[in-house]
Amino acid sequence: MVKMKDILARMLNHEELTRKETKDILVGITKEEFPNEQITALLTGLQMRGITVDELLGFRDGILETGVPAKLDCDRYIDIVGTGGDQKNTFNISTCACFVVAGAGYKVAKHGNYAATSVSGASNVIEAHGVKFTADMDKLNRSLDQCNIVYLHAQLFARAMKFVGPIRKALQFPTCFNLLGPIVNPSQPKCQLLGVANLNQMRLYKSVYEKIGIDYGIETSIDGYDEISLTGDFKVTTNKYEKLFKPSDIKLNIADAKDLEGGKTKEEAAKLFDDVLSNTCKIDHKEVVIANAAFAIQIIDPKKSIDECVAIARESIESGRALQTLKKFVELNS
Repeated sequence: MVKMKDILARMLNHEELTRKETKDILVGITKEEFPNEQITALLTGLQMRGITVDELLGFRDGILETGVPAKLDCDRYIDIVGTGGDQKNTFNISTCACFVVAGAGYKVAKHGNYAATSVSGASNVIEAHGVKFTADMDKLNRSLDQCNIVYLHAQLFARAMKFVGPIRKALQFPTCFNLLGPIVNPSQPKCQLLGVANLNQMRLYKSVYEKIGIDYGIETSIDGYDEISLTGDFKVTTNKYEKLFKPSDIKLNIADAKDLEGGKTKEEAAKLFDDVLSNTCKIDHKEVVIANAAFAIQIIDPKKSIDECVAIARESIESGRALQTLKKFVELNS
């Protein structure tokens, strides 16, 4: 059993914790071995000092070990996710991109939750279509098989999160648990596209993904969006390259930031989402989804150039296949 008193003493001495230690701490939290005051002190200390790669991976190990696994009958599929917290209140770009990628014939296992800082999170927009969240693997595998996409609602799988929920809410500042969402997909995909809000997070997750050993892409817009916003230059780093892009480099237009806002209500956010997939949206909405979907396609199908991937993503929307994928998904999961 971890002695939190000793852990906190080491933290005060500016020492780093091992991957096993943070995993054991997480498991101990789920067994309610520590008082809230000690957990609060630990999270505050880590936030002030900055979490290390091994400490973050240890918490990830603990969440996956104490959670509900999602064993999908597919070897290669992708998750597209953002860290959130960029305070931009964009529409559901990552989730929309998932249906575009699935419409193009690639397998997607989207992991998400309700909104934390925006009007509508992935789970909000999915639920707005009448979808019932489930951890039933037969239903989840049927969805992946029949429409190329499955949705994994985080609260059904990461059991550990409920033990720290009240503490995180009381603290009212981000903690290391805000960094864990993107890397605790219970199906543990071999491919992932992650949007982050700054270059520091990009460096952290690059080291994390290299230790996990998956095919990854990490993207950030230089003006602070945790995805490719097309509002200016953006950077992408993958297993194969690290590059700064302009929208014109992938033959797309510069977007107006006002056009990317996700509306004032969940209903408005859901309509924006549907308008993209039905190809009745503003050009900026469509192109920002195409951009994010294209880089996801390149991660799962790395032999293709980014120009080819942009064309594939565009075709998924304009042919109606992305919309048909959404309709089939709603039919199977409602």
